[in-house]
Amino acid sequence: MSIAQGLIAIGVALAIGLSTIGVGIGQGLAAAKALEGMARQPEMKSQLQGVMILAMGFMEALAIYGLVIAFMLIAKI
Repeated sequence: MSIAQGLIAIGVALAIGLSTIGVGIGQGLAAAKALEGMARQPEMKSQLQGVMILAMGFMEALAIYGLVIAFMLIAKI
C-alpha cells in the first residue's frame, strides 16, 4: 500500500466517522429539546413532532453524504 492509498484510507475513516458523530450528537440534542418543548407545552406536541422529524431527516441526509464521500474515496484506492 502506498502513502497515497494510506492517506485516502484515513480520509475515508474521517469522512464517515466525523459525519456520523456529528449527526448523532445533533439528533440527540434535537430530540432532547423537542421532548423538553412537549413537556412544557403539551398542546404543541404535533407541531413540534413534525418539525423534529423533518430536522432528523435533514441530519440523516448529512450522514448519507459522508457515506457517499467515503465510497468515492474508496473508489480511488
